[in-house]
Amino acid sequence: FERWATGLVLLGGLWQFSMRFVKTLGRPPYEFREIVRQLYATGFRSLSLVTVVGVVIGAVLTMQSRPTMIKFGAEAFIPAMVAVSVLRELSPVLISVILAGRVGAGIGAELGSMRVGEQIDAMEVAAVDPYKLLVFTRVVACMIALPVLTIYADFLALGGSWLIEKVESGMTISHFITSVVRSVDFSDYLPGVAKTIFFGFTIGIVGCYEGYHSTGGTEGVGKSATDAAVTSSLLIILLDVLFVKLTFMLWPV
Repeated sequence: FERWATGLVLLGGLWQFSMRFVKTLGRPPYEFREIVRQLYATGFRSLSLVTVVGVVIGAVLTMQSRPTMIKFGAEAFIPAMVAVSVLRELSPVLISVILAGRVGAGIGAELGSMRVGEQIDAMEVAAVDPYKLLVFTRVVACMIALPVLTIYADFLALGGSWLIEKVESGMTISHFITSVVRSVDFSDYLPGVAKTIFFGFTIGIVGCYEGYHSTGGTEGVGKSATDAAVTSSLLIILLDVLFVKLTFMLWPV
């Protein structure tokens, strides 16, 4: 019962924190310089990690599915299968969960250190809105960076898949691209990218919430970072179930 109560308190706090973000969204001016700085920290500094993950997603999926597809005489459909799987689910969800660990935990630790070090309290005393400067900018940066990184990972995953097909069967790049283009529809690509905007919001808002309400000194900062990564990853998976259901309602197969 205690765990359920703690979870409900967390969800209530996140809801209030999110509503405050919506209110801030309609109150210019905005800290564009800080948003750009957070985009660099969130997006550009994650490129190396996303590059490796993107290539591996496509390569591993192709290697795992290839024997089964050959057994059923469907080797020619491997590019189509990989493209649909990557664009619909694998790339958006895996990239989001991985960045929840890197970015979410980082935000939680950073804001937690500022809260414990009383820097946030000092901003409030100086009549500076810490929510607008620290929280709003980080959440917006996550919402912008995650879709861009997902699109980047999509192309890398397809590239990794083609490399395996090239080695195993000698498939040309033009044949691979033609197979992918014929198999991918609007309903395969757009929902996968669109839902990462909400995943980015989840990563940013959870990380900021945990850090903003951090207590207990350095131990509390570590707990905030861990809770930010775990909670945002769990919420991303739960949200993905809802988005998959919504996608099939809007674009029936």
